[in-house]
Amino acid sequence: MKSGISGGWVLAGILLVCPGIQSSHAEAAVKASPTKASSDLPQQSPRQADGDGSVAVSGEQKLWHNVTLNLQGPFAHEKDNVPNPYTDYRMTVRFTHQDGSEFNIPGYFAADGDAANSSAESGVVWRAHFTPNKTGRWDYKVSFLKGDLVAVEKETESTPLQPFDGQAGTLNIVESDKQGRDLRAHGRLEYVGKRYLRFAGSGEYFLKAGADAPETLLAYKDFDNTHAGNAKKAPLKSWAPHRKDWQPGDPTWGDGKGKGLIGAVNYLSGKGCNAFSFLTYNAGGDGDNVWPFVQREDKLHYDCSKLDQWGIVFQHGTERGMYLHFKMQETENDDHKKGKGGGFVPESLDGGDLGIQRKLYCRELIARFGHNLALNWNLGEENTQTTAQQKAMMDAISDLDPYGNNIVIHTYPNEQDKVYRPLLGKQSKLTGASLQNSNLQSTHAQTIKWVSASAEAGKPWVVAFDESGSAAHGQCPDLGYRGFDGHDRTGKMVYDQNRVRKQTLWGTLMAGGAGCEYYFGYQFAENDIVCEDWRSRDQSWDACRIALDFFADHSIPFWEMKNADELVGNPQHEASRFCFAKQGELYLVYLPEGGNHELDLSEASGEFDVQWFNPRTGGDLSTGSQKSLQGGSKVKLGTAPEDPQEDWLVVVRKK
Repeated sequence: MKSGISGGWVLAGILLVCPGIQSSHAEAAVKASPTKASSDLPQQSPRQADGDGSVAVSGEQKLWHNVTLNLQGPFAHEKDNVPNPYTDYRMTVRFTHQDGSEFNIPGYFAADGDAANSSAESGVVWRAHFTPNKTGRWDYKVSFLKGDLVAVEKETESTPLQPFDGQAGTLNIVESDKQGRDLRAHGRLEYVGKRYLRFAGSGEYFLKAGADAPETLLAYKDFDNTHAGNAKKAPLKSWAPHRKDWQPGDPTWGDGKGKGLIGAVNYLSGKGCNAFSFLTYNAGGDGDNVWPFVQREDKLHYDCSKLDQWGIVFQHGTERGMYLHFKMQETENDDHKKGKGGGFVPESLDGGDLGIQRKLYCRELIARFGHNLALNWNLGEENTQTTAQQKAMMDAISDLDPYGNNIVIHTYPNEQDKVYRPLLGKQSKLTGASLQNSNLQSTHAQTIKWVSASAEAGKPWVVAFDESGSAAHGQCPDLGYRGFDGHDRTGKMVYDQNRVRKQTLWGTLMAGGAGCEYYFGYQFAENDIVCEDWRSRDQSWDACRIALDFFADHSIPFWEMKNADELVGNPQHEASRFCFAKQGELYLVYLPEGGNHELDLSEASGEFDVQWFNPRTGGDLSTGSQKSLQGGSKVKLGTAPEDPQEDWLVVVRKK
């Protein structure tokens, strides 16, 4: 079973070097985690002729659209070992705009070019995805190299493969005609050195709110070659509750497959949310039912049809205005640590190091999915790699990704200082943090901590709260869902969705966080492992929409604002009242339990209007007991228009 190493074969992670042949990669391969090829044959049969090198362009040639180049290249089978189509060929397409700017796009093996529908394992189609950021003329030129490990090693012998290498052509890109939530109307979401991502087309800044669960979203029966490692604990999903949300004209694959998950994306988007997350590799983890390979143990051969089917879901998400949160690995398989002890984790990629397996994994994900317009690469769920390993992986992603997508990392609540501080500022390529805590009430303060620490280090991070609450609880179902009344499965009284709205959603936003995703704890129905009904949190999605709409509808320049809890007498950032301000001009004061509180306007001058926003129902601003305030001193905000003990957002704006 060949690893792509010259003169060598890997059997359960042991390198056997052929007599008389030495390999510079031998030592690295021996140290790597085991990989077991799906076939012990050098090549699969039957074979067919190579392609003729012609290029077909598919997709709309419009700004921010997925323009796909399909090259008729060398014939391959996804299980071939000699050469391995994933490690031993490297396709790169250089796109050059008429103004001289360039993108170098990694390509990949795509079987027959229609594998999502045909389930093909072999073919001559090699593909690259390009989302142009400018209108006008783009010239492209294909580089196609062959050589041992050429896809993952920069310094290796390779040969340009004819007639594929050097193929060239021209695209003429026109303006996008998309509107509304479709991200092709807004452009790529980019890190611009600030706390918030910004759309390159519209120039608008982005706040996210959506689903962190289920982490096993891709463990879907309708995806090819998808299996449950432990069907009792983590069965495959049908997403049946959301089949009714699929609409005529929406994508499917095969013989009408995919309606459940496509419908789920429709539902979440339709509720006004704009993000969902998923693990792309969890072998050996809690779910043990998602991997991109042809077999669980074969880390060097990727499943063309399964990944094309994933791509259909991701593309649909892009068209429905969704931010894609790629969680690239699980805490159980990110290195050779078993919990806090040592050990050997066969499912890990290179034991946590940046070796052949990890380089290939990053390349395949970026080549196949990096063109989507709003996403982040999260190094892993509760990541336990060393700082050096994390930095090496970030560097690899940054080098490979032509679009410069947001790179984040997630870790345990009690390890944030250990993990995050060595990555601040210029110490790493990290551009964001994916936060987790063990209780809702610390969400606000923790967000402020890393927003402030990253800014002080000279490189503000995009800080999102993606797992608020304990592992057992997190985001609870709605009151009434399957009889939920605030008690968990053990009978313990915990909380309801109203507390989550107050402390997670608004706690994050008022801290200067980039948004949040909701994690579903294991002591609730439809939890992080088994969930396939997002309606279990229907009212919580309403609260997310209301919050996002507030910032959009009321012209709130959140990217120019920062936390100012000290102005409402809360310098310790307790979960009692929050202030978010562009001082001297605009103050937002969130009151989780209502009341009549003071705002310190001592450093402000002039007169301010006072209006109230209802975060439970949304809608227009209304007037409370105090209509206006004068700057220059501490002032009382007055009381809400109604329900004075409920949560309210006070909007204090200079006249």
